[in-house]
Amino acid sequence: MRHFIKKLILASLLAVCIIAPANAADPENTLYLDLEDGRVVIEMQPELAPQHVKRIKELVRLKFYDGIVFHRVIDGFMAQTGDPTGTGRGGSGQNLPAEFTDAPFERGTVGMARAQSPDSADSQFFICFAPAPFLNGQYTVWGQVVSGMEYVDMIKKGSGRNGIVSNPDKIVRMQIAADVAQ
Repeated sequence: MRHFIKKLILASLLAVCIIAPANAADPENTLYLDLEDGRVVIEMQPELAPQHVKRIKELVRLKFYDGIVFHRVIDGFMAQTGDPTGTGRGGSGQNLPAEFTDAPFERGTVGMARAQSPDSADSQFFICFAPAPFLNGQYTVWGQVVSGMEYVDMIKKGSGRNGIVSNPDKIVRMQIAADVAQ
């Protein structure tokens, strides 16, 4: 009987691990970024940038990002979006204090764009195509692409040093996974 109980407990523990792995994504901190070519899944990192993640969620739930273009895309560096004017000068009207950390800017890292002032981030963000260590400690990291990076790679690139895009690709829709009917 005792041997049977041990097996039952072990089987139960195994079932729990299979059904709900310890590293399962938190739907409240998972962002779906739908592009014309496919879905990008971003794991938001509130432990790194709680105020930035909170603001991104507010804007996503207001459908702020739906239809906004990638106005600045530099091949081998990053794709930037989040400006409702499409010029790189607009935002939601609410600046955020910097939340710099030692988290590195790697391929797929999502960071907040800002002006010269460290406390000028608003709604614009960028996704790195490649490691960008020169940004480390200078910009707020708030997320990481966990799937769909191939679709980020397909975003139309800009020309020139500033990567300004003519006829740019758009965000089709952004959603928090917790808000999406399963």
